[in-house]
Amino acid sequence: MRPAAIDGDAAGALESSTIDALQTAFSTNGNYRLAQNAVTRNSLDDIALDQRIVFGADHSFSITLDDWGVTDQKQTGRCWMFAGLNLLRFSARQVLGVKEFEFSQNYLMFWDKLERANYFFEAIIETADRDVDDRTVAFLLDQPVSDGGQWNMFISLVDKHGLVPKAFMPETNSSSNSRRMNGVLRSKLREGARRVREMRRHGAGLDALRQLKDEYLEIVHRILSIHLGTPPRRFAWQWRTTSGAFERTEQMTPQEFANRFVALPRDDYVCLVHDPRPANPYGRTYTVEHLGNVIGGRRVTYLNVEMALMKQVAQRTLEAGEPVWFGCDVGKQMRRDLGLMDRDLYDLDSVYDTTFELDKAARLEYGETRMTHAMLFTGADIVDGHARRWRVENSWGSDPGQKGFFTMNDSWFDEFMFEIAARREYLPANLQEALDLEPTVLPPWDPMGALAR
Repeated sequence: MRPAAIDGDAAGALESSTIDALQTAFSTNGNYRLAQNAVTRNSLDDIALDQRIVFGADHSFSITLDDWGVTDQKQTGRCWMFAGLNLLRFSARQVLGVKEFEFSQNYLMFWDKLERANYFFEAIIETADRDVDDRTVAFLLDQPVSDGGQWNMFISLVDKHGLVPKAFMPETNSSSNSRRMNGVLRSKLREGARRVREMRRHGAGLDALRQLKDEYLEIVHRILSIHLGTPPRRFAWQWRTTSGAFERTEQMTPQEFANRFVALPRDDYVCLVHDPRPANPYGRTYTVEHLGNVIGGRRVTYLNVEMALMKQVAQRTLEAGEPVWFGCDVGKQMRRDLGLMDRDLYDLDSVYDTTFELDKAARLEYGETRMTHAMLFTGADIVDGHARRWRVENSWGSDPGQKGFFTMNDSWFDEFMFEIAARREYLPANLQEALDLEPTVLPPWDPMGALAR
């Protein structure tokens, strides 16, 4: 009998002598045993939490724009959409003359899913001649539909489909917990992708492939209608202002409602990112291949800027009386129940007797960080002309933090902030010109596209 094949180079195997040395080194160190006793009986976050930062936390701000309650995305990945709608409702509250108001998140979710299905099929048609294990094709098939998104994707939905008050399309079971619905959609989209590729292999042309796409979009629309309800085409809205006046509109389309009651100039906003990887120089624009949702909508485009400028623009926007939409890596050095975000919040170095040495650029390159969540800046504490902490409106309900609001210390901003939506006019002239240049295209799996996944 032939001996079994060996996996890898035997010289690199983990030897018994090495294991013995590792165990001896650990067991003879009192600090390691103490850490073991603590962590095996308690949460790591409770053990590593730096109480000096917690006790020194100050949740007051020199600029505070919010006087409303937070929203709740529940068991979904719609943070980008909630943050966008929370920004637009800031403007709508002023136009409507009310304190509390919400747009329907479910309404935009419906159209995002349908548009994204169409976007997916167009990408599958475009790549139909490639092997199924081609990296791009495999990437497309891995997540044909998700809840995530980007600022430009949000604006494309509003531009095309408008907005409606929450009362006209409230949350459903599936809009609040999208896992099961998304699983059904993914199954059908992958089935459709297989049929598109088979038809292409047999010589089908573009018209035939798009006819098949339309058949599947009808099914997707049916699934979405069953799970999310039917989006209103026209409606009349009535409300009472904070002064007590009663107001009522005529019948309006969602597009007319958005244009009438959102005064924020959507066309003036651009996306700024802080990507310190050497391969992506500052002052240039970037996009990510196959990142989007609306065919014919706005292309997702980023202008890469230095951190100091991103902070300057965010602060200027708040000082002008407007909240700021932003994307970040929310899971790092954040305490949910305290609503606190600080670069050094968890002292992992002391727990493990080691240092974590990847800087921000290396963390991006090696998969240790990416954009995972979008929220809204609604305030800042300015000292000597610079923000030392930032007030954050989250969309996780009112239980975390200070009734759903978080405090981000400026050290956290440096390390884990990646993107803001900002008015074009707040940029220096040379960067405004750079926005009009053709962007460098990053691959579909680049971390700059992670918020949409």
